[in-house]
Amino acid sequence: MKQIQGLSYNIEEDIVGRITLNKRQVFGRADSILVSDDLDKPSTGYLATITNKESFNGKGKPYCIVNSIDGFHEGDVVVVNKQGEVVFVYEIGSDHNALMATERCNHRCIMCPQPPIVQEKDKTSFNLKLISLISKKTKEIGITGGEPTLIGENLFLLIRQIKKKLPNTAISILSNGVKFSDKDFAMKLALCQHKDLQVDIPLFSDISEEHNRIVGANTFYKTVKGLYNLALFHQRIGLRIVVHKKTYMRLPQFADYVYHNFPFVAQVAFMQMETTGLAKDNFEDLWIDPYDYNEQLREAVLLLEDRGMRPYIYNAQLCVLPEDIRCFAQQSISDWKDIYLEECEQCLLKGRCAGFFESNKECHSSHITPYLIDSHSDKSDLTPIV
Repeated sequence: MKQIQGLSYNIEEDIVGRITLNKRQVFGRADSILVSDDLDKPSTGYLATITNKESFNGKGKPYCIVNSIDGFHEGDVVVVNKQGEVVFVYEIGSDHNALMATERCNHRCIMCPQPPIVQEKDKTSFNLKLISLISKKTKEIGITGGEPTLIGENLFLLIRQIKKKLPNTAISILSNGVKFSDKDFAMKLALCQHKDLQVDIPLFSDISEEHNRIVGANTFYKTVKGLYNLALFHQRIGLRIVVHKKTYMRLPQFADYVYHNFPFVAQVAFMQMETTGLAKDNFEDLWIDPYDYNEQLREAVLLLEDRGMRPYIYNAQLCVLPEDIRCFAQQSISDWKDIYLEECEQCLLKGRCAGFFESNKECHSSHITPYLIDSHSDKSDLTPIV
């Protein structure tokens, strides 16, 4: 999540509120944090004030001084803590907002960018509060983790609250699918009756033992059973596979397995690896230049497309991909950790390219080649990305 470091005053417990840049009427301030560069003292009724004025006199009220207020936007939702950290838990202009249901997980994937923790304070009350602060114009909200199903019935509470407070907002749940092997749990998801909900589930191999080695648990068949239970209750499902040294060789076989066993899934996403967390720890065992698995990726993607399924490629750079599968690439990296290299600035494809994870800045493909007019006379692959 995007963070800004400042200096907090009169803040003992975390404050969560919706950012406003303009003074509201007194009765509309209770959930708001005022951001301003022209106040000398706090205004009545706000949860806190964020300012860049070192001369600000808080008069005992909560406030935080930051270097610049340029990164704040009307409608953002932030948490301000006593350490002076301003954490953006919702960004009004982002397409990648999500609720962190839990940081616990029943898997320990060898390339997990956010290693799970064992114990934590329940986040449900915080997330219910966050839902109440989110703009009703939000197109989609994720529910992620950790493993979101570990919060049990509270998962359905979050879904119902989103359905109530944000009736036009789609939901995507990122889950390993294991808990949905319990048919009753899968049925409870269906009973939420959300009109636009998708469960995205990773499957890392068509071979059970290989999948289990990657996730650190003997759960392949539970995940498979979870997929069938969700399909039984007509839930929309996406499959995901992170491509690295342990998975790339069997991508075509994996695609064939998916086609024959899970023809009901809405999409299949092939994802370039983010090199942070456990992926960084296991870098030597996992890293492969994405250019070097193009043959397998191309075969897998086109196999699924030819058979009427919907393949996507996430987190990939267009100049590295074969031209005939660039149309499957998506701008999928969260805004706050998405970067471009200096050599990308003049590239004609930059506006449609996923860019890079910030953590991948020093370990990207060696085949990055900006697409320039001078170097490409054939513009045949400048067709819109779908």
